[in-house]
Amino acid sequence: MHYKPEGIAPAMLTAFDGSGNINEDVQSDIIDFCINSGCKMIFAVSSVGEFVHMETKQACELMQVAVKAARGRVPVLAGVTASHIERSIELAKHAREIGCKGIVCSPPYYYTVTQEMIERHYEMLAEAVPDISIVMYNIPLFSTPLSYDLVKRVSTIPNVTAMKDSSGSLVDMIHFMDKVRLIGSDINILSGREENVFTSTMLGGKGAMVGTATIFPEILVKIYNATLAGDYATARNLQFAVCLAIRTMFSVPFPLGFKAAMEVRGFRMGPPKAALTDSDKAKAEGCQKRLQTILAELCEYADVPLVRGRG
Repeated sequence: MHYKPEGIAPAMLTAFDGSGNINEDVQSDIIDFCINSGCKMIFAVSSVGEFVHMETKQACELMQVAVKAARGRVPVLAGVTASHIERSIELAKHAREIGCKGIVCSPPYYYTVTQEMIERHYEMLAEAVPDISIVMYNIPLFSTPLSYDLVKRVSTIPNVTAMKDSSGSLVDMIHFMDKVRLIGSDINILSGREENVFTSTMLGGKGAMVGTATIFPEILVKIYNATLAGDYATARNLQFAVCLAIRTMFSVPFPLGFKAAMEVRGFRMGPPKAALTDSDKAKAEGCQKRLQTILAELCEYADVPLVRGRG
């Protein structure tokens, strides 16, 4: 039986040291924090985790850090998105070998690809690792959007068990759900946007796999659980409460604002991989100062402590 992701999962941010290496101690603290906050799985080697800056060796190392830190408490999923199928398969095989329960893959990026090329990418990936769950990943911000019919067809592949939709469009999510429903497919649809946790769960979504589940996992878990319990007022109020923090994090180049928020919560994330000008650095510092106030107020409202981790 293939694993079907369900619940709140952090699309995990990655902590680096001053040399650009993975900071295993901080990364392990982050994973403990997410699991102790009620997350039901860990997604490593993610977009917000800066997988595009990682060579294959470092991506595989991050998978191993996640599996080791999780200690079997929750399933670990690994990102295997790449610009070509050979690298996706290489990453997927490593994920399977070290005990990951699933892999997450968006369409190949950078070069333009057709829907047929994307479908063949998923087919080849499924054929190469038939014994591990695959999560389709729709992220129009960075890669070719998945069409409704493509999702319908790919959802019939036996080891494709879920889809992460980061389009942010409830219209698209409804059509994805309807397409797979009409053909009797049983994949789980997960929100890839923090703003949609309440609404997507109301529509029948099975959780969320998002970057802020690394930053304030306790709050997203509360939104999800309150929705499932029928406490819609609590869920709706918390959903609106996180919006200002999200807008602030997106006010600087992605994912600088997200990493700044992690610093506010008490985790040393290390210097960014991207080269920054003095102006960029000043904007990032200003963003972090604003987040200090915003997250303090958010955490107070949600009744959770602001500072977590070892600092």
